[in-house]
Amino acid sequence: MLDDRDKAIIQWLQGDLPLKEAPYKEIADALAMTEEEVLGRIASFLARGYLRRIGAVLYHQEAGFKANAMGVWQVPPDQVERVGMIMSSFTEVSHCYERPTTPQWPYNLFTMIHGRDKEQCQKVAEAISHKTGIKEYRLLFSIRELKKTSMSYF
Repeated sequence: MLDDRDKAIIQWLQGDLPLKEAPYKEIADALAMTEEEVLGRIASFLARGYLRRIGAVLYHQEAGFKANAMGVWQVPPDQVERVGMIMSSFTEVSHCYERPTTPQWPYNLFTMIHGRDKEQCQKVAEAISHKTGIKEYRLLFSIRELKKTSMSYF
């Protein structure tokens, strides 16, 4: 069961963390708690399965990455683990995940590739293809960003 302090921590976590050297200390100070108590409760959320991860959102456009391409790849099922590890090792790849295929959509491995422009994304995809040996792929370029927010529970 979550108490009021747990809910207050979750309210902070579902928003933007303070851009400080010690963001959890700032949260603790705002909630009249110690940093250790905040971190302990977050660890408890993880242990109990209430929280899967804490992630950072990169506003890639502001960071100079103007192009994004979803690489969709046809990977033999017995090679997904090996190929996925290689693909996710590229620094330009922020996401790499497997999805089921359908007769109309044979692509089962997806990578989000970020670059300064479309050409850079294409070069990264070519490098991924070369390194993995996977030749059947497409790049789907983002047109615009519609949403980049966290869930809000409390």
